[in-house]
Amino acid sequence: MKIAVNTRLLLKNKLEGIGWFTYESFSRIVKAHPEHEFHFIFDRPWSDEFIFADNVIPHKISPPARHPLLIYSWYEFALPSLIKKIKPGLLVSPDAFTSLRAQVKKLTVIHDINFEHYPDQMSFSNFKLYKFYTPHIAHISDRIATVSAFSKNDIIKHYGVSGDKIDVVYNGSHSNFRPVSKEKKQQTKQQYTQGADYFIFIGALNPRKNLGRLFKAFDAFKGTTQNNIKYVIVGEKMYWSKDIREAYESMAYKNDVIFTGRLEPGELANVLGSAIAITYASVFEGFGIPIVEAFNAEIPVITSNTSAMPEVAGDAAMIVDPFSINSIAEAMKAVASDEQLRQKLVANGKKRKQMFSWDKTADNVWKSIEKTINQNQ
Repeated sequence: MKIAVNTRLLLKNKLEGIGWFTYESFSRIVKAHPEHEFHFIFDRPWSDEFIFADNVIPHKISPPARHPLLIYSWYEFALPSLIKKIKPGLLVSPDAFTSLRAQVKKLTVIHDINFEHYPDQMSFSNFKLYKFYTPHIAHISDRIATVSAFSKNDIIKHYGVSGDKIDVVYNGSHSNFRPVSKEKKQQTKQQYTQGADYFIFIGALNPRKNLGRLFKAFDAFKGTTQNNIKYVIVGEKMYWSKDIREAYESMAYKNDVIFTGRLEPGELANVLGSAIAITYASVFEGFGIPIVEAFNAEIPVITSNTSAMPEVAGDAAMIVDPFSINSIAEAMKAVASDEQLRQKLVANGKKRKQMFSWDKTADNVWKSIEKTINQNQ
């Protein structure tokens, strides 16, 4: 069978969350199923590193789909035209968008519907695009895959689709994340914090990640403990909002905050694995991959009691109220001061991580593909 895959987020040296999901899932799927012909569809010249096997046929269609109007043009004109030529049995779209006009069975991965809860955390034009498209996609897609039971229930609640057509396919974690040796920890801390211990934040620096309150919580933690612990912030300033900037600039201990920008996976693994703990206290996540990355790096996790994060973390994290600065600060204080607590969280994380791997993700995506192909036959 011919299977078309929307791979527009496979971008060389620029893989983000959905791009990694696409990469990790389909690098495995195409090799495991040589009996099928996979048509990867890009919106710009592709990199050969994304042509994972001989049964992958790449296509480029224009325009490069980033602006909302160009996204609409790509999905509703260019993509249906190509689908008509390829004549696949299925179109898989891992990026939450699909064509409303293409005449083909559709499996769409809707990772979360954050925009329904926090519309002010994206541009107005992007919000209007998601608000228009997503309900239609939820209904016209033959099947939906999503990355947590929370997101499944959220989609059902907002769009009234049957739960029978939604499959949960948990995310995995990059193989680079692993325990770091004492020597490597010392080298990493020397490089980034002049040898000091540190908490770490990983993610795009935008309002949904709750950085303003995290900065205030770290300030409160420092003010009551008087230690030399630093705060390492890993990520690009995508939407460095006024609230985040003001929270940072008003910090008494802002000199103890280190911004690294984006790090390559190997270096990120070292920086994560050398931290006291990760603070991943977003206000909303459809999954929360850094939680699993921390499990694999064998460091403690502090995360939120909202959306999918408790589902992913289970008993292997300090669960906090992301809207309470005191709740976050107290968790920082407990983890920093209690060696037994850190050991318990790491031990629980080592058990918990068995639930999440890209091999399992790929297997579950394939099961969802098979269900889509076989339904209504």
